[in-house]
Parts: sequence; structure tokens; C-alpha cells
Amino acid sequence: MGSVADDAEITGPLLAGGGGGGGDSAAAAGVERVPAWREQVTVRGIVVSAVLGVLFCLITHKLNLTVGVIPSLNVSAGLLGYFLVRSWTAVLGRLGFVIAPFTKQENTVIQTCVVACYGLAFSGGFGSYMLAMDQKTYELIGPDYPGNRAIDVMNPSLGWMIGFMFVVSFLGLFSLVALRKVMVIDYKLTYPSGTATAMLINSFHTTSGAELAEKQVSCLGKYLSISFFWNCFKWFFSGVGDSCGFDNFPSLGLAAFKNTFYFDFSPTYIGCGLICPHIVNCSTLLGAIISWGFLWPYISTKAGDWYPANLGSNDFKGLYGYKVFISVSVILGDGLYNLIKIIYATIKEVMNARSKQGRLPLVRVHDDDEGSKLSAEEKLRNDTFLKDRIPSWLAGSGYVGLAAISTATVPMIFPQVKWYLVLCAYVVAPLLAFCNSYGCGLTDWNLASTYGKIGLFIFASLVGRSGGVIAGLAACGVMMSIVSTAADLMQDFRTGYLTLSSPRSMFVSQLIGTTLGCIIAPLTFWLYWTAFDIGNPDGMFKAPYAVIYREMSILGVEGFSALPQHCLAICLVFFVVAILINLLRDVTPKSVSKFIPLPMAMAVPFYIGAYFAIDMFVGTVILFVWERVNRKESEDFAGAIASGLICGDGIWSVPSAILSIMRIDPPMCMYFKPSLTS
Repeated sequence: MGSVADDAEITGPLLAGGGGGGGDSAAAAGVERVPAWREQVTVRGIVVSAVLGVLFCLITHKLNLTVGVIPSLNVSAGLLGYFLVRSWTAVLGRLGFVIAPFTKQENTVIQTCVVACYGLAFSGGFGSYMLAMDQKTYELIGPDYPGNRAIDVMNPSLGWMIGFMFVVSFLGLFSLVALRKVMVIDYKLTYPSGTATAMLINSFHTTSGAELAEKQVSCLGKYLSISFFWNCFKWFFSGVGDSCGFDNFPSLGLAAFKNTFYFDFSPTYIGCGLICPHIVNCSTLLGAIISWGFLWPYISTKAGDWYPANLGSNDFKGLYGYKVFISVSVILGDGLYNLIKIIYATIKEVMNARSKQGRLPLVRVHDDDEGSKLSAEEKLRNDTFLKDRIPSWLAGSGYVGLAAISTATVPMIFPQVKWYLVLCAYVVAPLLAFCNSYGCGLTDWNLASTYGKIGLFIFASLVGRSGGVIAGLAACGVMMSIVSTAADLMQDFRTGYLTLSSPRSMFVSQLIGTTLGCIIAPLTFWLYWTAFDIGNPDGMFKAPYAVIYREMSILGVEGFSALPQHCLAICLVFFVVAILINLLRDVTPKSVSKFIPLPMAMAVPFYIGAYFAIDMFVGTVILFVWERVNRKESEDFAGAIASGLICGDGIWSVPSAILSIMRIDPPMCMYFKPSLTS
């Protein structure tokens, strides 16, 4: 997240020598057998992808429903795919079965399938726009709130959620597939997460990397077990309410605890701190300090002046309204700046490519030995990537056909959204998908939620009071699904390009993964929905973005009249500050800009609280010290440890949900109170 493309540029020799032994990398690449695309898509790969899809959907839902920060899990998917298939083949081999070799292409296909599956847990809006439609979010905002109407309610249901996923999730796959050569070969976009995943997979499938791969897998399993059993241990002390246990441990004192400053012993957020860049974790902590350390305590002193005193903690006419709308303003300011920046960069690059054809990266053969090696490696990649073409007519007809089905079906699910509005969305969606995919290739930032918010405001204002809230939220889902899926597809094409995987097998695995995601993502969300009190602002699963998205949709319909006193002025200040911080990051030298915080990361704790920022900061401190002590070891194992911590926490969600469904409560409630004073 947030990496600069130049930093992530990986040279050819490091990545090309995929499946051979040690020796000369070019020679290894030259003699390497690339399996046919049908051999890369296997039954065992699909089974493993489905298993990992369930796990990663559980993890994504939990993060969505608690803090809303989703780290890139591409590397984790590649690592766990390797671990499961290796375990599978080892067991069957000992039983005397003849097993087909596990290739890096199959590993890549599994990773692609898993990413396509769990990606829908994010772009499906189960913690944001889709949940914003439900009765609880409506009641949380309050029936007296201007623009919040009882008719604008649509509670989650497996039937319509799965149907909606199927009619909107596949279009992104067809929108940009015809441009894969332009994005990957001509523009040489790096897609840092995709490149890092390719590095990992290539290292797994070489003789020289086998020992390290085994150590990484062992490390992942160890910390997965630690995370799982730690969560099991915590459960016994968590009581019936939401104020017990280690999740509410006032580690920094009771006064700080009241302002959400405490360490809650969460393996997931510590793992996120190990994966996310230092600047993201530090920005999150800075945002927590600004909001919960200074801003909210100051505004609290204005109760009875700026807003009525004695309001409920979740009343939008009071402090709660400031929390929601100021965080929204920072998110929108950051998103708008990056959107304009990426559109400008895209137009500039396209114009340069047209005016100076010689600037396009071409494969050239040099006389010297090193140049010949690089040329041979790149030629092998290019030939493999262009060999199994996906016909343009298939992409075009697929997009048109799916758009027609979706245009007819979406209004049946959401009557507030007229068919011609859906059609207009699908006309402009490929352009936005291109901008998002290009920006993701440069910076590794997927701005799907920003494009979704733009669609939300436009559709909500167009439809107006007669259903505009639901129409805006549904439009947000349509736009997010297309631009997010398109960026994920191109990211995976980059991984496939560097691992000599067929684009046809990649596309097929995306289709399979998306199909799995349309079923698994709603089902795993339904597990949380039925087992836990989703949306309770005082509970574990606050679902913070549900309220934020509904408020944005109401704002699109009603305007700014309902905000508490001075809220709009403060929001405008933070909106401008978010833009200025981004501008400062771009105009200052890299040695300075790397220390300037990220507004998007700062905005998250404004609404949620400071506790998760402290956990992530603990993770980043551990990584920082580790890098100083042994950088090579930290680079090799930090991702594996983080994956283990996050996955162990995610696996515990299943037994935790089952215990909750069966109404089995923890036996103890551990809580803290001030000591008695005379």
C-alpha cells in the first residue's frame, strides 16, 4: 500500500529463473517447460482456492466490520496456497499415489483465484454500502434525522445479496482484459503487490529457494497456531457483554481507556502493522492522537453551546455527527486528490505514448552477453503472455452481454435504481476502471471505494428524496465492483507475466474465483450477521463504514442542512488539509515526503477509535527494530509471521461464531475499575 512504483521496480534476472535449479538464470528460463494453460488450472487448485477463499473472506469481513483497514493479502494467498498444496502432495505421496508436480503456474492460478474470491468480500460492500441499507443502521442514525427515512431500508438477505453479486461482479473482468498487453508489457506498470507475490512464488519453485520456503511455511504455521490459541484463551475471559476481557484491557490507564487509548492484544492488527508500510501505521496513530487526544475532547467541552447537551453517544446532532462527517471529509479529500492525480497521469502517459512511439518499451536484442540474457528472459515472458490470447470479441461481447443482464436485473433488486441510470454507469465504468488499474499499477493503491463514493453522490442526488438513499448505495456497489475487480485482474496479470503463467489460465481462474466469491462472501458474512451484534457502536463489530456510507448517501440527497453547528466549517478545513498534505507529499523530495502522513490512514481512527492504531503501531515498532537488527531476516519472515497472526485470528472467527450461535457464553468476565480511595 502506498509504495512508489520506482521503488518496486524489480529487475529481470531476479524474477525470471522460475522453475529451474540454481545455475544461470537465463539458461534456466530458456529450458524451462511452461505447462499448457489447461494444466495450470487443476481440481486440487480449485479445492485449495475454495478453502482459502473461505478463510480470507472471514478475515476480510472481520477487518471490514471492526476497523475497515484491509491490508494487501496477495502475498499471504500465494504463501498459503503453496503450504496447502505441498501438504496435500506430501500426504498423498506417502500413501503411494502418483502426484502431478506442483508448478509455480499452478501456485499463481491458486493465488489469483483466492484474491478474486476474497476481493468480493471487500468490493461487495458487506461492511459498507450494503450494510448501510439495513434497519439497524437506519435506527442508529435515528428516524428524526432529516433525510433518514424508513422506506430507505433493505435488510441483508442471502437471496438478494448473492443475486446482486452475480449480476455486477463479472463485468470488471471483461472491461479491461483487452488492454492487458498495454498495461503489463507496453507501459510496464509494476503493480508492487503483484510483483512481490511473483517474487515469492518464483522463490518457492526454485532449488535455491526451497529451504527458505520451508522455513517461511513453518514460521507461518507456528504463528497461526499461536494466534488461534491466544484467541481461544482470550474467549474464556470475555464474558457476556462487550466490556470484558483482554479486548478491553486498560493497558495505558483508565483515563486513556475512556478515550479508546489502549492495547487490546489483537493478533490481526499487530499482523496488519507488520504488513502495512511504516508510514501507514504511523499515520493511523497520528490520526488517533489528533482526533481522540485533542479534537473530540475539545468539542466535548462545547456541549450545550455547539450542540445540545445530554445527547446519546450515537446521536448525529452531537459529538457523533462531528466524528462521522469529519472522517468522511478527510477520506473524500484524499480520494478526490488521488483520483485527479491518477486521471492526469493516465492522460499524460497515453498522450506521450501516442506522440512518441519510440518511448514504448520494446524487446531489443543487444550484442553483449548481459543484454542477450535480459532480452531472452523478457522475450520468453512476452511470448508466454501473448501466446494464449483472450479474443477481443470475447471481452467486448462478454461486457455488453453482462451489462445488458445487469441493467435489466439491478432495478429488480433495487426498484429505486432506474435501468437507464445503470446503463449510464456501465458506459463510463471502463474509463474509471482503466484509471483505477493504471493508478494501482503505479502506486499499489486501489481507489475503488473513492470511485464508489462518487457514484453514490451522483446517483443519490439524481434520484432525490424518492429512494435516493438506496439508489446511491446501490450505485456505489455497481461502481466499486467494476473498478476493484478490474484492478485486481491486472495486478494478477502482472504476477502471471512474471511467473510465466498463461493469461488464459489467469482469466479462467479469475472467473472461477469470482464465482466462488459470489457464494462464499455472502455466506461468510451471513455467519457474522447471525452470530454477532453487527453494527452496535459499543460492541466488537461496530461496522463503522455502514453509518458513514448511509450518511454520505443522505448528504447527497439532503445537502448540508442537518449538520451540527460549525461541523461543516470544520469538515471543509479537514477536506482542504487532506488535499494540501497530499500535495505536499508530491512536491517535496522523496527524503522528506516519506515522513509526511497519509490522510486516508489518518481518517480511519477519527470515527473508530485509537485502540487498533496502537496495535498496528506495536506491529510497526516490532518490524522497525527487527529491520535494524537483521534486515534480511525481517524481509524473509515478517510477511509469514503477519500472515500467520491474521489467519489464526480469522480461523478463530469460525468456532467463535459457532459458540455464539449455540448461545454458549464465556465462563468469566474480566473487567477493571478504579481502586477505592478514602
